[in-house]
Amino acid sequence: MKYLLASMLSVTVASFLISPSKADDWGCEVLLCAAASNPSWHDVPACHPPMEKLISAMKRPGFSWPTCPEGGAGKPGYEKYAECPAGWTPTTGDDGRGQGFSREQSQCARKVTTCKGGRSSYGFSSRGRTETTADGITRVFSRNNACAFTEFRQRPRRSDPYYFDIKDDATDRSNRFWFNLQK
Repeated sequence: MKYLLASMLSVTVASFLISPSKADDWGCEVLLCAAASNPSWHDVPACHPPMEKLISAMKRPGFSWPTCPEGGAGKPGYEKYAECPAGWTPTTGDDGRGQGFSREQSQCARKVTTCKGGRSSYGFSSRGRTETTADGITRVFSRNNACAFTEFRQRPRRSDPYYFDIKDDATDRSNRFWFNLQK
């Protein structure tokens, strides 16, 4: 199945490359290649010229993303970070240690209470004590309570951070196609 999809995509993209080009053909080539998922555009030889042209163009001042009105897609979306693991919530880059603040939700956080029977433990008096576990999770303890803390960890990054939402006219639903621009 993946080879059938790859050959169909190759033929479609090749027809764009062979036929006389219009200004918006490049945008449609980019859309077709970016939407290729199994295999990705990296494994479709006909996709290399339009995608490499895109990557080069993005480095120039005044870059404007090529669009494909026929495909119902304009500029793609971009989400640098993947979802946090189950039970964790995205949060900004401040982990409570005063290491700077970022509006970007680059951390995942969760509140943890290890108190038994609803009793609090006041084993120390240093407010805002932090510790980091061997797996990189930072614990920020609540006030003087040694058994209630918030854990922070780096939010996972997406390997394919760009996406196009393409509407399926038959179902009236949009499908999201993720891709990357790494050569």
